[in-house]
Amino acid sequence: MFLLPYPLAYIPTAVLDGLFLYMAVTALNGNQMFERITLLFMEQAAYPPNHYIRRVPQRNIHKFTGLQVVQLLVMCSFGFAPYAYMKMMFPVLLLLLLPVRHKIVPRFIEAKYLAALDGQHQ
Repeated sequence: MFLLPYPLAYIPTAVLDGLFLYMAVTALNGNQMFERITLLFMEQAAYPPNHYIRRVPQRNIHKFTGLQVVQLLVMCSFGFAPYAYMKMMFPVLLLLLLPVRHKIVPRFIEAKYLAALDGQHQ
């Protein structure tokens, strides 16, 4: 483990970047949030027969996806900010997302639809 930095110094960064990019793209398959983002660009007749798609109206699926994308953008803006003070607030931001999910999101989407969209019962 201690000798790991020495061989890594001889591997070009472009090779490591390509490896990590490949791993990220292959990990997208099966990710529920990515699947719901692709549903935004599909016709409703072409939707795959997933269990939450059959039980939740299309509008609620898109609202839930939009709320999650907004939360992701806020997290990315804090995580990639050039200011150190914003980066220090990132753990606090993660803790603030819990009340957002449990108090604010249920005001937009009914509880029975949230239970299907959460993916806990797969």
